[in-house]
This record gives sequence, C-alpha cells and structure tokens, in this order.
Amino acid sequence: MNMEKSRLLFEKSKAFIPGGVNSPVRAYKSVGMTPPFIKSAKGSKIIDADGNEYIDYVGSWGPMILGHAHPEIVEEIKKACEDGTSYGAPTHRELILAEMITNAVPSVEMVRMVSSGTEAVMSAVRVARGFTGRDKIIKFEGCYHGHSDGLLAKAGSGALTTGVPDSAGVPSDYAKNTIIVQYNNLDELENVFKRHGDEIAAVIVEPVAGNMGVVLPDDGFLKLIRELTLKYGVVLIFDEVITGFRISYGGAQGYFGITPDMTVFGKIIGGGMPVGAYGGRKDIMSMVSPIGPVYQAGTLSGNPVAMAAGIKTLEILRDNPCIYRKIEENAIRLEKAFLESSSKYGIPVKVNRIGSLLSVFFTEEDVVDLKTAMTSDLGKFQAYFQDMLQSGIYIAPSQFEAVFVSNAHEKEDITKTINAVDYAFSRLAR
Repeated sequence: MNMEKSRLLFEKSKAFIPGGVNSPVRAYKSVGMTPPFIKSAKGSKIIDADGNEYIDYVGSWGPMILGHAHPEIVEEIKKACEDGTSYGAPTHRELILAEMITNAVPSVEMVRMVSSGTEAVMSAVRVARGFTGRDKIIKFEGCYHGHSDGLLAKAGSGALTTGVPDSAGVPSDYAKNTIIVQYNNLDELENVFKRHGDEIAAVIVEPVAGNMGVVLPDDGFLKLIRELTLKYGVVLIFDEVITGFRISYGGAQGYFGITPDMTVFGKIIGGGMPVGAYGGRKDIMSMVSPIGPVYQAGTLSGNPVAMAAGIKTLEILRDNPCIYRKIEENAIRLEKAFLESSSKYGIPVKVNRIGSLLSVFFTEEDVVDLKTAMTSDLGKFQAYFQDMLQSGIYIAPSQFEAVFVSNAHEKEDITKTINAVDYAFSRLAR
C-alpha cells in the first residue's frame, strides 16, 4: 500500500501543528505507522491522499451513523450554507433540534446547544455545582469526558493511547475536587458516598464506557448510581456523547431504563458537523444564563449549518427504526467473526458489544473496567491494526476505542471485513 503522499503531508504538518495532528490519537504513535491523510468519504468508504480506499469503522469517532456524505444530509447542509453559515443569533433550526432531543429523551426537559462534547460536559458540571452549591464531582476510571480541567484525571481513550492518563497544565486545585471511582465497582462507590455524599455536586458517567474500549455496565451499576445520587441530593449526569441516538433513539438511558438528571450529547446530533449539547430537568437547566446565575455562552452555539445536519440525521433515525436493527445485526456478525478467529488461531480475545458499538481486547480477562482493559496485549493490537489497514479496513488506531458500525455498511463490507479479521489473526498465530 503506497502512502507516500500521506507521509509527506504528515512531515510537513509537524512543522505547523503539534505532532502534525489536531487530536493526539490521530498521530498513529501507538500503532507505529504514518496516519493516512483523508481526502474524501462516501457511504462506508474513505479515501486517502494516495488514493487508497478503506471500509471505515471510525465514522469520525461515532457521528456518521448513516454513513459519510449522506445525500439528504448534504442537501440540508448546502441549503443552510446558502442562507449564511453563522449568525450568532437565534434561529428556527435551534428550536427544531432542541424539541426533537427533548421528545426523544424524556429526562431532558430543556437543552442548550454548544459546539463540542468537551464544552457540553464542562458546562453541565458547572450547572450541577451551581444547582447544588457543592464542589466535588465523581468520575470513573477510564471514562473520558473531554479535556476540561478537572476531568482529565484517569481519563480514557487518547490519554491512554499516548501514555498520559492525566495532563500537565491542570492545577492541583482543580483536580482535588474530582473523586475517582473504579467503573463497575459498587462497593467502592457506596463507600465514597458514605464519606463524601454531602459534598458531592454531581456524578458523571458514560452509561456505556466507550473510551477504554467498549465496557458495559454490570447489572445494578447504573441503578446504584441513581439510588445514591437521589439519596444524597447529587446531580446524575449521563455522558451520552457516544451512546446518544446510537444504542437506541432514546440513548443508553432509554435502553437501560435509568433516568439521569442531566445528559450530555454530541456526535450524532450534529450529523457530522461540530456540535454538542447539554440538557436535563427544567429546574436544573433554569440555572443557566440568561434566566439563571450560571454563565455559559458561545458565538457558534446552535450554528445553523450544524443544526440543519443534526435535524435531518435525527429525522432519518426517528422515521426508520429498522436502521438500528440492521447496524446491530452487522455488529453481531463482526463479533462472531472475532470470536471464531480467536478460537481458530488460538489468539485469546474478549469482545464487548452493545448495539452497533464493539471492541476486541487482546486479553483472556473479562474487560469490566480500566484495570482489566489495560491487560490487553498492545503488541498484538498493533500487529492486528497494521494488517487490517493493509487489507483496506480503517479502524481506530487505539486499543481503547470502539468499532462504529454504520447504516452504510452493507453485506459485502462486512464480508470483506470478516475476511480481513481472519487474515490478521492468522498472521498473529505465526
């Protein structure tokens, strides 16, 4: 596979962009390769600067649930652009998307649009602190909630991939108000509440972790969080940036039947455009300026082009529930292929899957938290990744990310991917 143009672009980028990339995991350091520079995308495929075509299971890290350059979404984006790309003023589209989100997710009575998941989380935590008058928050090891100060402690995803689980430049005064609890550890969670319950403003959790690889909540984990937060008057925030509108149209909270106080969205609600949102109970969201004392603002919040893409994406998902069945069926086929190749070639793996999200971990241990995720053999992952890319399969260059199946993946895409998995595992067995 020729990647000379990508290599030259990467080298030139390093002179002007830290590490040559605008988000760390894109540097491909953990897989020992030069990242392909993407030129275009359509449906289930992406094409790099050298003309190599790949079946894409990154999907811009989740939002492309309908595939790339979906014609109806592109048309809405074009129409929105013709009306002007940004006003910094209220628009009808903001109202439409906000109403669609509140109709889909009953726990969200009011919602505020922002421009990224990081911004949404940062704002939601601030609102929870303003509402409760408390400072401390609980987060879980391996859950990534953006790169705002105070939430980079024991973060997952890119932080794990680059070997930096925390971050320089975060004052200790910020981190001291963040309490870290092991994901799926019910006893530890109860003990923390017994010691600090009256000091805690919020618990923020990925209801399905997606940033230490896909890690599902154990039975009773989310239920216990909900019970403890209600008991101690703590705001429960679900970070559904990844799971929102993907696990189901009502998100993970609809899937599991757990009602949080606040929810953070991103990815799919922008249809591929930069967007985030946070929302929740009306009494909590009424704390937000201009009707409340918690300040948050943004010139590009509710950007009309992003709103247009999000509205059309949610309309298609809402009106075509068969999409969720199709993408889960294809994810199940991939899960089965990983397990069959594992057995066939004697390569120990654990596959975690929910809906159209899945991760394969090169370990014999059940992956239920960050500690068990970290038992994965990163050398095997690197070799597997390189073989998959050579076979034209584009997956995340990190053990600690998900495979995202989209509606654009058709039978032939899945079959080609299954064959690539078999080839990669056969090479690992040598």
